[in-house]
Amino acid sequence: MSVALELAQALIRRPSITPQDGGCQELLGQRLARLGFLLEPMRFGAVDNLWARRGADGPLFVFAGHTDVVPVGDAGAWCCDPFGAEIRDGLLYGRGAADMKGALAAMVVACERFLAACPHPAGSIGFLLTSDEEGDAIDGTVRVMETLTARGESIDCCLIGEPSSDQRLGDTLRIGRRGSLSARLRVHGVQGHVAYPEKALNPVHAFAPTLAALCSEDWGGDDPAFPPVSFQISNVHAGTGAGNVIPGELLVDCNFRFPPQPGAAALKARFEGIVARGGARCEVHWTLGGEPFITRGGRLLEATQAALGQVLGVEPTLSTGGGTSDGRFIAPSGAEVIELGLRNASIHKVDECTPVTEIDQLADVYEAVLHRLLGKR
Repeated sequence: MSVALELAQALIRRPSITPQDGGCQELLGQRLARLGFLLEPMRFGAVDNLWARRGADGPLFVFAGHTDVVPVGDAGAWCCDPFGAEIRDGLLYGRGAADMKGALAAMVVACERFLAACPHPAGSIGFLLTSDEEGDAIDGTVRVMETLTARGESIDCCLIGEPSSDQRLGDTLRIGRRGSLSARLRVHGVQGHVAYPEKALNPVHAFAPTLAALCSEDWGGDDPAFPPVSFQISNVHAGTGAGNVIPGELLVDCNFRFPPQPGAAALKARFEGIVARGGARCEVHWTLGGEPFITRGGRLLEATQAALGQVLGVEPTLSTGGGTSDGRFIAPSGAEVIELGLRNASIHKVDECTPVTEIDQLADVYEAVLHRLLGKR
């Protein structure tokens, strides 16, 4: 059994449902400390974070990732213990196997191998780990980045271990993500008896045409590097539960995923204009989950593409699809940000798993990236 696989199993066997870390950062920190990393635990609220750095010179290359996982759902529906890290037919099963404890293990083992071969690299290596990526993402990477920025510590390149791969390991690189903008509408009506609608005001009826207009709107987004704007209604709630009562209020939750153009401000203005023209009496509360970002070129992208070709013979597709990641908190600092990890077919599902051989292959790719960026020339 490989060193990387053993470490991945040890991490999976530490239940760390968000925002819990379950001792994962302590385990990883022990391995990093033996390599000469200076460890700086950062706890904000109920969230454990770890900043670890080896070296003081630039450039600073950082591996970033999260130790928290999503809940397992119905544990009885799994083929095996969700936290047992069992191997069956060449697959490692467990919550976090693909998202993203397998990648965390590969990162640490890659560093161990690289530093054994190159003990005096041409720059510094960092690890930014959080237990708040799958949850609210309030006290995790964003708070660590605020701390680093405040003291003038800047990241040059950041490789995030999110499960980016699709059909085979390394076939997709995430070079950016769309932004996320959420709105909650509170539509006011007048509650009453369904038999006396003239004495009430049904907010569902009043807002229905506006809802249809929002859903049929072409929101744009023509940057060829990004998917277009996506608008989705996620929750609609009204009523008291009784079938003979006209509701007095309607709540609607919706979300935009958007590229740099149009930005959040333009989308807000168009959205609020459509709502105002609809005439219903309502309030809108906005939440900006993250701005879009993209790494269009640079040393990190070149090194990662070359490493994938060297180790796996793969020429990856460059993508900005999918949801948000903690890259949205790192990229604004000016860092080049790339996401490369295991296959994502089973993430967040029952029986999450990953091929055991691909954990070692990923470690080989990460090591090759380190040699290309920080190896002595």
